[in-house]
Amino acid sequence: MNIAIKILSFVLLLHLASCINTRPIQYVQGQFDTAQLSQIDIKEPVIQRADLISIVVFSDNVEATAIYNQPNSAGGYLVDEKGNIQMQGVGDFHVEGLTKSQLTDSLNSKLQEFLKNPYYTIRFVNYKITLVGELTREGVYTVPNEKVNIFEAIGLAGGLTVYARRENVMVIREVNGKREFARLDLTNPDIFNSPYYFLKQNDLIFVEQTRNKLANIDQTVARTISLATTVISTLIFLYTVFK
Repeated sequence: MNIAIKILSFVLLLHLASCINTRPIQYVQGQFDTAQLSQIDIKEPVIQRADLISIVVFSDNVEATAIYNQPNSAGGYLVDEKGNIQMQGVGDFHVEGLTKSQLTDSLNSKLQEFLKNPYYTIRFVNYKITLVGELTREGVYTVPNEKVNIFEAIGLAGGLTVYARRENVMVIREVNGKREFARLDLTNPDIFNSPYYFLKQNDLIFVEQTRNKLANIDQTVARTISLATTVISTLIFLYTVFK
């Protein structure tokens, strides 16, 4: 009786293992034009509404600099709905659409009159991207170095599931108060030339599922239930015979 149970249990485990889809996840496929793809054009991120920006001011005259580095600036300056920030010692000024280097020039034009050799540390406090859909770990991810491409983002989320549509990944981006929608084919080498290959802060990446996901799940569940029913019936029969 014990031997029969072990054999049936082993058969059940083999069946469950066979139901697991082990199709490999392959991304970029085909031939690479390395001469063309070696050219990298990384756009510096621009400041958007609702961004949180950290600005630390330095200069040769420390005492005069202190006014621009009040404690409430440590958490960053929130860009309001008009694209402005309010900075102590400066007041309201428009920053939306500026890069960090352009913001540096803007600050210089306002502070060089009062500070000797001013310079700044500027960074995005909330540079984040959101990944949802057929990924191992959906979620919101903060990017500390302010630069991430689509493959790095997917890597942060643990990679795609076996049911992901690799040829149809959507990037949703907000630009000047409007949404842009772009679809990326992760299997095509031309993805490296896409303006959406490098992501921007607050981008949303949505990975669709393949059409046969639910069908595969339903078939697997049906086969498992059928086999489990057979095993239980056989065990009851054997128990009755050997009792």
